[in-house]
Amino acid sequence: MSDSPRLRTVLVTGSAKRLGREIALALAAGGWQVAVHYRGSGADATNTVADCQRLGAAGAVMDSFQADLGDESQARSLLPRVVARFGAVDAVVNNASLFEHDNVTSFSYEALAAHLRTNTAAPIVLARALHEHLCSRTEAAGTGVVVNLLDQKLWNQNPDFLAYTLSKAALEAANTVLAIALAPQLRVVGVAPGLTLTSHLLSSEQFERLHRLSPLGHSSTAQDVASAVKFALENSSITGTTLLVDGGQHLMKFDRDFSLMP
Repeated sequence: MSDSPRLRTVLVTGSAKRLGREIALALAAGGWQVAVHYRGSGADATNTVADCQRLGAAGAVMDSFQADLGDESQARSLLPRVVARFGAVDAVVNNASLFEHDNVTSFSYEALAAHLRTNTAAPIVLARALHEHLCSRTEAAGTGVVVNLLDQKLWNQNPDFLAYTLSKAALEAANTVLAIALAPQLRVVGVAPGLTLTSHLLSSEQFERLHRLSPLGHSSTAQDVASAVKFALENSSITGTTLLVDGGQHLMKFDRDFSLMP
């Protein structure tokens, strides 16, 4: 009798809570082993690991890993730590993002550099690390995958959150560069949600109203985004492109960011 297939392993950055947590849970339920990355939310990460374990396949390993992705040395050491724990890694979902408000008036070198380190440089470093790992594996690794979480804002721009927008625009451009440079061992796919979860900047009433502002009458849910990520991970013919999961919000014109609309 042949051995059962090895379970695939995915690192999901920023997955202790919010959207990253929903992605981690969906992948665990779909048969993936999940490495839950967090920066400062250790207790939330522990809870997410436990819930992934509950939803996952029998014998699946789930674990958490702390790292500040704005620190280059910590970003570079993250994937090797995950490999040491799981033995092999097949995919990375770059979900962790810095999202701090600025505009043309308040823009600074420091703000842009901070956003670029976490939102652009870390995903590139992790993609390169996964590629190196795949090339070093002795068994047939197949094709690895990187999924980068982007934002419908890139296709429907407004003047708010300038440094964040620039960092995500750079990451969207990196999708193409990395997909070319790291093929055939690695696919690279973007997923761009619309307004998905509320925040301290929006009341529940505001969120519900803004969530309906799209051609389809609704934007993305966390489950919609997680489903798109899983699809991108598992469809072997997609690379160098982005899936917009936003109910069509990118087709509409918004003069301000959702969090700052009246």
